[in-house]
Amino acid sequence: MNLHVIIQESFPTIKNILLLDSEGKRVAVKYYSDDWPTLDAKLSFEKSIFAKTMKTNARTEAEITMFDDYIVVYKFVQDLHFFVTGGSEENELILASVLQGFYDAIGLLLRNSVDKRTALENLDLILLCIDEIVDGGIILETDGSAIAGKVASNGIDGGASLSEQTISQALATAREHLARSLLK
Repeated sequence: MNLHVIIQESFPTIKNILLLDSEGKRVAVKYYSDDWPTLDAKLSFEKSIFAKTMKTNARTEAEITMFDDYIVVYKFVQDLHFFVTGGSEENELILASVLQGFYDAIGLLLRNSVDKRTALENLDLILLCIDEIVDGGIILETDGSAIAGKVASNGIDGGASLSEQTISQALATAREHLARSLLK
């Protein structure tokens, strides 16, 4: 048995983190499992989970559902839909804390302007948040303030604060992160 398998059996793990818009289209997604081996399988899962949850009222607090033998915790804010998926054996409260940490960090970094337009303008920050929360499916952090602090302190361009970045720098960084995530 390799170390990665032992670690995943010992700690709670995440299958994916999804941020979709109000039409079910991708804003930012990260998969940590081979359960969806192709892009088509991932897009199909996203479409199906969006269709199943879109009529629910998950605006005030997170909702939990079972879907295809996965536990999915989700929350809707403005025109964004946040999802965290775990295996059927995972603890719902841990998955909910990951979702809440993700949402809280995004809210802090986007200065409570959590909507699709602002999210797309700050895609680099959202992808960095996801990377601070989960690594290889293993949960690293669930405290939104700590996540936002790490993302902000890492600074994007060698230590520049969020307020010091120009829009073109932010877009360039977002393109780099998107390209890197697509190549993985």
